[in-house]
Amino acid sequence: MTTTLRPTEPLQQNPDGTRSRRYQVCVNSRPVGRIHIGTHPVFGDAVARITNLWIEEPDRRRGRGTVAALAAEEIARGWGCRRIEVTIPAEAEAEAEAGGAETRAAGAGVPVGPALRLATALGYVVRNYAMEKALGDVPPALPEGSHGRPMTDAEFGPWSVRSEAEYARSWIERGVPEAEARTKAAREQADLLPDGRDSEDMLLSVLEHEGIPVGTLWLAVREDHGYVFDVEADAAHRGRGHGRSLMLLAEAQSIAAGKSAIGLNVFADNTPAERLYASLGYGATRYTMYKHLL
Repeated sequence: MTTTLRPTEPLQQNPDGTRSRRYQVCVNSRPVGRIHIGTHPVFGDAVARITNLWIEEPDRRRGRGTVAALAAEEIARGWGCRRIEVTIPAEAEAEAEAGGAETRAAGAGVPVGPALRLATALGYVVRNYAMEKALGDVPPALPEGSHGRPMTDAEFGPWSVRSEAEYARSWIERGVPEAEARTKAAREQADLLPDGRDSEDMLLSVLEHEGIPVGTLWLAVREDHGYVFDVEADAAHRGRGHGRSLMLLAEAQSIAAGKSAIGLNVFADNTPAERLYASLGYGATRYTMYKHLL
């Protein structure tokens, strides 16, 4: 039996500059699923994304998804892409865990259900994942001697340069070419902080402990969520619980702004951060994986 992809639309040139196309997954010309492939809105034409892959229940566990993913990679190569990415919702992995099929990714704290197992077998690597936590009505208290205050203009400039450089470095270390990573970091910093320290819906804070600055926090408060864009305890003050205090500060600011949940992104090999967020009650919502196309 032969599994193939059949286009269901012409190649789309989208308003954001990306291109994409939807396909049926067929077995001997019989439709058994669907897949949607496109280029990346941030990294550009050199990077492809599988934005949707679905196999009908009767045809699962027969290799249909594997063949469809491999065919998508060939399409991406034909577009000139050097890398391909996929985002996997955490719900699918949680269902696998509940059914007893869960394992753990080597060197990572993320569960491996069917979708992650398939991607891993095809050579994809978990790069980062989104986490979220529901918030109550009462802001958590910070440890005695610790408090947050707004970042000053004098502090903002050096922090901004350092934050952008560290963000780019995090992507470079995880397989993104340096030029792409630096462009991404600069673009996002400019888009999110157009007015610097006074940008709308952004809170830039410094954590002090007994009068000494020990860390920084960049929190967005939009719609019904708070979102931690950057959190860092100063190197000289790490290992003393200030990272936890910064996260409690983020939760307190989000609750004060009327938000019902808080989210963040964590890179998969940042074990101390993974453990901290898990201990505070954060759970994964989606995983982003990548693979270099040879």
